Amino acid sequence: MDELPILPTTVIGSYPRPKWLREAIRLHKAGRISEEELKEAFDDAVVTVIRDHQVAGIDVPSDGEMRRDEMVEFFAERLGGFRFYGFVRVWGDHYYRKPSVVGKITYKSPMLLDEFNFAKSVSYTPYLKVTITGPYTIAEWSYNEYYKTKQDLAYDLAKALNQEMKKLVEAGAKIIQVDEPAIHTRKEDVEWAVDVVNESIKGINVKVVMHVCYGEYSYLEPYLDKLNVDQINLALKNYNYKPVKLFKKWDREIGVGVIDVHNKRIESPEEVAQDLRMLLEYFKPENVWVNPDCGLKLLPRKIAFQKLVNMVKGTLMVREELKKKGYTTISLKPLVNR
Repeated sequence: MDELPILPTTVIGSYPRPKWLREAIRLHKAGRISEEELKEAFDDAVVTVIRDHQVAGIDVPSDGEMRRDEMVEFFAERLGGFRFYGFVRVWGDHYYRKPSVVGKITYKSPMLLDEFNFAKSVSYTPYLKVTITGPYTIAEWSYNEYYKTKQDLAYDLAKALNQEMKKLVEAGAKIIQVDEPAIHTRKEDVEWAVDVVNESIKGINVKVVMHVCYGEYSYLEPYLDKLNVDQINLALKNYNYKPVKLFKKWDREIGVGVIDVHNKRIESPEEVAQDLRMLLEYFKPENVWVNPDCGLKLLPRKIAFQKLVNMVKGTLMVREELKKKGYTTISLKPLVNR
């Protein structure tokens, strides 16, 4: 039986790329190193990230999304129906290649299988998290030049992503996280967006998590009971935990964001422990997972690593307290029959 310690610690997905990987990517774009040499650099970076997670004490690591420049762009490059015209400013000096949908969305070939198999081969634990950008977020963050409605686009994306998730399960994935940071952007979309997420995970009978970060959580709250995921994980620390009360009725697993990824200040273990004790007043211990608010990729690697170290140390303090009350492990068995 697959089990994890009470209050499992995990990451959301992304992690800072090592400086030497960024340099290898630059050299490859300039034609100075080969595709094979770039692949070796990516593989080495995954080994490095997983080692960082191991040293920090993370129970459920990821590969840091080392091979992905951007969470929507990566999938749009690999699905049929997309075209790129150029870069769009997101915020500050951050840009991405916003894709345009110019034809029917089609699933061409596995997108994450190779990166998952490599990460699994070098992981210190079989409980490796695979992250995949969800159908609503891809639809919301793309230009639609083909479908009559965004809803039609999102449903076709869901069907394509479902094929990918099924291949990941066949390859041995035990935890799949669907990233939906845009799902609570537009109040009028949320009801059907939840249905689209459910369509994407149909038949995926491993632990399924949905990640939601910055936005209006109150838009999502009325539809929580319709979600077919086992767990939602949320950005909470950045909001000083004010949205927590909206999720009191959620009776499945919840990943609580206790690390602010938009602040370089490193939370102390004592601060993490204090926050967790407060959160356990709202949620059952067996339902709580511990994670940062969001991906760590925009932080300096040294700070990102130390934030994880302190997150784990703080969690261990509370874990010991819970052990005295009889809580020791949780099961990885899915909570929802999909």
